[in-house]
Amino acid sequence: VQLVESGGGLVQSGGSLTLSCRASVPLEHLAIAWYRLTPAKDQERIACIAGNDGSTDYINSVKGRFTISMGAAKNTVTLQMTALDPADSGDYKCTADRGYSCHTFDPLYWGQGTQVAVSS
Repeated sequence: VQLVESGGGLVQSGGSLTLSCRASVPLEHLAIAWYRLTPAKDQERIACIAGNDGSTDYINSVKGRFTISMGAAKNTVTLQMTALDPADSGDYKCTADRGYSCHTFDPLYWGQGTQVAVSS
């Protein structure tokens, strides 16, 4: 499975960004999660979506601000990020697991990542 991210960039605090992840296989066979890598927290899984039923989960710090969903383009997942804070800055990586649940998610496949920088 190959994953390609896009959509990162520099944004001011309070602003919004949308990240996209395009998979090389149909999403109904995968669960997709976004990980954020920072020097302070190493890596943390911030959002996950199950490709077969669209169920989602989020880390508490992004609930109500970030939304993970199936994108309009084929085999694409988007992460809409609003009310961004400098603490949201990091290397965002799209990952995939061939399982069907976010509860048992194991990131077997990783994209190259896209940088998000939030200025204060």
